[in-house]
Amino acid sequence: MRELLKTVYDPELGVNIVDLGLVDEIRIDDGRARIRMTLTTPGCPLHNSIAGGVERLLKLQPGIREVTVELVWNPPWSPERMSREARRKLGLS
Repeated sequence: MRELLKTVYDPELGVNIVDLGLVDEIRIDDGRARIRMTLTTPGCPLHNSIAGGVERLLKLQPGIREVTVELVWNPPWSPERMSREARRKLGLS
């Protein structure tokens, strides 16, 4: 599921949400997917776009009947959560 979520991108940064370190938890139980994630900032104007992208993608998967995307702010996101590839792509390493 984590690899699948790598196809969802932050449209402003052009990096996928997994490599950005936005996905905290993935749970699949009896056809119900629950994704706990954060965004780079609480006031991110693209929160509906990103969370909606996750929901639409997962609803297309066989066996998934219900999707819940929970946005959380604790722990807060920081650049240390990004993968090496994301840091390289954004010129941070």
